[in-house]
Amino acid sequence: MIELEKNNIPVAWVTGATKGIGLAVANAFAVIGCKVVLSGRNRSQLEINAGKIIDQGGAALPLVCDVTSETSVRTAMATITKKFGGVDVLVNNAGVTVFESFEKTTVKEFDQIMATNLRGYFLATKAVLTAMLKQKKGHIFNIHSVTAVATFTNSSVYAASKAGTLAMSRSLRAEVRKKGIRVVDILPGAVDTDMWEKPTRKKYHSKMMQPEDVADAVVSVYCQPQRMTTDEILLRPVEGDL
Repeated sequence: MIELEKNNIPVAWVTGATKGIGLAVANAFAVIGCKVVLSGRNRSQLEINAGKIIDQGGAALPLVCDVTSETSVRTAMATITKKFGGVDVLVNNAGVTVFESFEKTTVKEFDQIMATNLRGYFLATKAVLTAMLKQKKGHIFNIHSVTAVATFTNSSVYAASKAGTLAMSRSLRAEVRKKGIRVVDILPGAVDTDMWEKPTRKKYHSKMMQPEDVADAVVSVYCQPQRMTTDEILLRPVEGDL
């Protein structure tokens, strides 16, 4: 397990931390004593989430950030550096989708999905990488999806975005693994979050994983001995895909 020094507390930045997996991951890092930056687009919800961590004795910073915007991401990084000194752990989690056939998916939906799921991961990673390389340490967790490696109908563009982030992440890992940076890919199957429509969540709730399950996987990798790391984790409901 990683032992956190009181005068050198790691800072974890989690994107898409208003709810679901992102919120669960932020809470999990707070539990082990990290300073947590929760970013997203819903200011009021971020403040509520951060407030709960602070009320429990943790350190948290709610930060409005649109990961599709280079300016917004750079501004967020500047704020984090000013408040907490930098980022030791980045969790790329912000994501969107539509469950629609390829034929019915619009160009606008395509652009939105790619901007958030692929461009957003690129921009946030670029924002933290230079400093991590300089200090020769850091963790980058990329939350992908099983759709990156398996075929599902009505998810063609989402799958393309996740396959893109996975390919990008694998290449990045090869570039930086000997420079002290750990790049970890998490590929969850069905998780009970708002990404699914309510009827689907109601029908399959008992079969779905929970956001906390993914958070536990992320933190367990972070807490591994310094001599090792885990490159990729594929998480699936015990009964298989929906």
